[in-house]
Amino acid sequence: MVWNTYLSGEIHSDWRDEIISGCNHLDVIFTSPVTDHEASDDCGTSILGKEDKKFWHDRKGAGINCIRTRKLLMSADIVVVRFGDKYKQWNAAFEAGYASALGKSLIILHSEEYQHALKEVDAAALAVASSTEQVIQILSYVVNGKLD
Repeated sequence: MVWNTYLSGEIHSDWRDEIISGCNHLDVIFTSPVTDHEASDDCGTSILGKEDKKFWHDRKGAGINCIRTRKLLMSADIVVVRFGDKYKQWNAAFEAGYASALGKSLIILHSEEYQHALKEVDAAALAVASSTEQVIQILSYVVNGKLD
């Protein structure tokens, strides 16, 4: 069986690459939202035309990005959501909630300092990790059914 794992959350560090390389021995396919920040922000107006108001600029991009996000979240067996230190990640919180509503197996990844702020998100998760290594170990255990 191949496990489809969606990597959601912050885009300002290499956490996805760490998990993907740490799981290269597993039967796992990884997907994610568009992580090119500029492309994600500007896809709507680049494709559908310029907007004078920032709200409509953002709305066009969000709609197009949501086509990808919905499909990948619905197809996922496991959803890993990373909350990083840079910026507030409302998109990550939304995707965590959406994945939970879809009944997806949810792994949350964040530092200890965000435990209180993310307590409701953490409560919806089946596992809450504080490092990419822990996520790799969780995925390895789930896929293989054995502790390394």
